[in-house]
Amino acid sequence: MSASADRDEERSPSQTVRAQLALRDLILGGELRPGDRISELPMVDRLGVSRTPVRLALVRLEEEGLLEAIPSGGFAVRSFSERDVFDAIEVRGALEGLAARLAAERGVPADDLLPIRDCLAELDAVVEQSHAGTDAFPAYVELNARFHRLLLDLADSPSVARQVERAATLPFASPSAFVKVQAELPEARTVLTVAQDHHRCVIDAIEGREGTRAEAIMREHARLASRNLRFALRNKAAFELIPGAALLRRRGRT
Repeated sequence: MSASADRDEERSPSQTVRAQLALRDLILGGELRPGDRISELPMVDRLGVSRTPVRLALVRLEEEGLLEAIPSGGFAVRSFSERDVFDAIEVRGALEGLAARLAAERGVPADDLLPIRDCLAELDAVVEQSHAGTDAFPAYVELNARFHRLLLDLADSPSVARQVERAATLPFASPSAFVKVQAELPEARTVLTVAQDHHRCVIDAIEGREGTRAEAIMREHARLASRNLRFALRNKAAFELIPGAALLRRRGRT
């Protein structure tokens, strides 16, 4: 292979994405622990990709907040306090609330609401399966993520969408971060029902051009995640279900 081809491969977005995903998995899976230093060359050997994609992947993970640059060179895995996590959830809720308000105030044609209403109907069916004792977790996660993406699309604001995407890159700040934990709650069925009611109400608020109401609903919706986090912090089995739990500094623990 020519030197030019080598350089092209190094710059390939797919190689960078591959390295980024692999590194993220190592971090979220606990194989790379908070405080661990990550340098390019060892990761080149470990991941089986060339140096440039690894370098770019490290920079991207720093931008996501999972890594921090250290003065002596390289990066270290970050840790997060309980307050960091609660704040990240609040940030996502505020941004999704803004998206909902913009969609309502700007107006959304009825036809453009059809995809999110279809998603809501599919979520209703999955929640019903869950209430009947069926393991609906994988389907719920996928549909819930789709609902939140469609909600952002209704705002038609690339700027807001970028900020929401950035806020949700931290593993515990995404819309589905605590769905597994939610399944462990004693009141799991009630929480799912409340979440679905939020989904339904925000669509109705957008259709009715009720911006303030739509924003308030999405802020409250995000706080369901905070409720689930509080439960997980009191329950070891539930805590271990949180994506990136190894990164979280719990009070009273070193």
